[in-house]
Amino acid sequence: MTCVYCSVDEQCVNPLFEVFEGGDFVLSSYRDVEDSATTMQIFFTESGGEGGALRAAAVQALQAALDIVGVTAEIKIRTFPDEDWTLSYRLHFKTTVISPRLAVVPVWETFEPAAGQKALRMDPGMAFGTGNHATTRACLEFIAEAAPTATFLDVGCGSGILAVAAKLLGFADVRGFDLDADAVNVASETAAVNGVSIPFFRGDLSGIMPGNPEIPPADFVVANVLGPVLIRFAPRIASLVKPGGRLVLSGILEELYPEVKAAYEAQGFAEHASKLIGEWRTGLFVV
Repeated sequence: MTCVYCSVDEQCVNPLFEVFEGGDFVLSSYRDVEDSATTMQIFFTESGGEGGALRAAAVQALQAALDIVGVTAEIKIRTFPDEDWTLSYRLHFKTTVISPRLAVVPVWETFEPAAGQKALRMDPGMAFGTGNHATTRACLEFIAEAAPTATFLDVGCGSGILAVAAKLLGFADVRGFDLDADAVNVASETAAVNGVSIPFFRGDLSGIMPGNPEIPPADFVVANVLGPVLIRFAPRIASLVKPGGRLVLSGILEELYPEVKAAYEAQGFAEHASKLIGEWRTGLFVV
């Protein structure tokens, strides 16, 4: 399987689809929720001696569409065994250096961490969280900047990246939960890959899920979910933070942040710091 692809701004996607004339080639798009750009891609199989001609034709078709729309983008080519085409998401997940203390590294890449730096290795599969998206990155930065605490809780753990980062960076009792059973499984796998033991479990903020376990308050809580969810469950999330603890809230579009901030100030929290990356703001609160 061969893939000819390039990255463009989201606003260019529909125009490219409208002008693309690739004959038998099919243009598709891919945008990870953790990536600010969209990948335009053409997949095809090669056989015999036609490979070079097919690649050239695919590149030409994609370049022609880019020229019509007026977009400058680097076109790349990637090949992989036919049975592995479903793993093409790996094209979009590269090593991300979060800070001098932490780097997020795909399991298929080689990376030598600097002195005092932890390499968090992962294969996220279908679970949210690779470190590339603004919300996850900001959370990781706040975790890496903090002094480790006795207890840490990851609300909506996704791939488990935040909890595993906390464990690698010295937080003692780390745990996390998610409504999605697949996410819990992926998070457990992420912990295993990194040689750490973290209890992940399925749970929800409403507490109505059958068998929903008791969630003890923690010294450091991270909730990287969506802004409306943070507002709706503000009392519940606030109750998960020990007195004197810290709370990181993320997944918040900039225009909604004041409302989220007000919801937690009403619960006795005060904003300590915030980070704006792109259109997403992440806040660090203390109580």
